[in-house]
Formats: sequence, structure tokens, C-alpha cells
Amino acid sequence: MKRVGIIAKLNKPEAVRISHDVIKWLSEKGIEIYLDTELAAKLNYSKSYSAAELPGLVELMIVLGGDGTMLYTVRLIGDKKTPILGINLGSLGFLTAITIKEIYPILEKVINDDFETEERMMLSIHIHSEGGKVSKYAVLNDAVIKGTLARLISLEARINKEYVTTYRADGLIVSTPTGSTAYSLSAGGPILHPTIHSIIVAPICPFTLTNRPVVIPDWMTIEILLKTGQRNVLLTLDGQVDISLKGGDVIEVKRAEASIYLVKCPGKSYFDILRERLMWGGK
Repeated sequence: MKRVGIIAKLNKPEAVRISHDVIKWLSEKGIEIYLDTELAAKLNYSKSYSAAELPGLVELMIVLGGDGTMLYTVRLIGDKKTPILGINLGSLGFLTAITIKEIYPILEKVINDDFETEERMMLSIHIHSEGGKVSKYAVLNDAVIKGTLARLISLEARINKEYVTTYRADGLIVSTPTGSTAYSLSAGGPILHPTIHSIIVAPICPFTLTNRPVVIPDWMTIEILLKTGQRNVLLTLDGQVDISLKGGDVIEVKRAEASIYLVKCPGKSYFDILRERLMWGGK
């Protein structure tokens, strides 16, 4: 491995400082470093690229931050298969599982191509609006439909064209297994191992208490109709991108063709990460 890109949480001084140290370490190993313009400016690095260019130029993306920084990087990578090495500088971090003290032993293995990746499925989101307009997006964690005011919204749900129910709720979460430990978990959804090929549909504070989260296989397609007359409703993608919806819009969700590939931390299983992040009791 000869070309590595670095994305850091710029408003976190520790991330910028560690970026400098990682760049120095990699450069001494003969690795070519690629930075976006903002990080390069903070480090007085002479050569830089736009963030959108990086995934197409490198063999590995290093992310220094929390899950938010990771999700931002995922959007940059899109349908490329560039593996991501996530280093956790946040407070929770299910996606950035590698700690600061583990950086250099793992980097040593990675630059020598002695590493494994884990595939994470993504969701493809199509918004069908009035006049036949279609907007397309992809998410790693979840798509959340929610009202901006403290009132119920009405959402008609179909799976593979079959009517399921009309939710009267604060909102609805459609999540990947990776996103099962995010907003879906707070809404009472199950924790799914990230390699399971399935999709979670979880209502947020439903009026009908028997409306519970459901898990469906990843080959099914979910269609959610925002009932006529609904206003002040947002579709939020991975907690970072907000899109205004209006009555009559249909949100179609299915598994995306592209996947994301995360570098695995040697000797640390998914259940190790769960115990650590969720503070489950030890033996």
C-alpha cells in the first residue's frame, strides 16, 4: 500500500494533532499522503485536494474522529471500494473502533497489506415527488422521517408493494444492521450484527403502542407515503443531511448496490465493541 488519504474532525484539536503524527509516521515508511484542503491548511501541508477527490486517488482512507466523521467519509467514498480505517476520538463510536494506542501497530499491518475488511451494506433512498421528480441518496446508518413540530405525522408503509400499516407516530426510522446501534436502538429497535443482510423499520413513539419495530430481508423494498396535508416533515440521512418533504411524497428504500468496507481491528470482535461502548457488565 503506497497511497493513503486522511480525513480528520477539524474542530477537534486532538484529531488535527494526531493527523500530524500519523502523517509523519507514514511518510517515514514511504507512504504518499493525500489531504483535503481544510486539513492541509491547518497542518501547513503544501499539497491538497478537494475532499470529493480523495477516495479516487488513494488505496486507504484513515478517519480520525467519531462516527459523524466516518459517516461524512462514507458519503465521499460513494460506490468506490476504498477501505476505511476508523480511529475513535469520540465518546461512543461503533464505526471508529480503533483506539489511539492501537493506531501504529494496526497501521504497520495495513501498509503491509496484512489486514481484513468487513463489508457493511448500505441503503439506497429514492424520493418520488410531485411531477415525477426523483432524488437519489445512499446511507450507511439510517433514513429518518420525522416532523419538525411536536405533533404526530401519518405515514403509509408498504413492503414489496404489500400494504403493512399506516403509522401515526413522531416519525419512522429505516436502518441498516450497522445503524441498529444508532437512532433505531433508542427507538426500541433490535441490535443486529452488522454482517446480517436485513433492514429494520422502527416507528418513533407510535400512537398505537402495538406498532413495533420489524426486521425484513435486504431484498425487500420499502415504500413510505407521506399522507396528503402533512407539513414540516424532514427526511434525515445518516443524521447529517436534511431534506424537506411534503404531502404526497413517496420515499422508497432498498439495499444499495454499493457497500462500504471497514478495516477490522485485529483481536477485537463486534461483541467486544458492544460491551465497551454500551458498558455491558464483564464476566
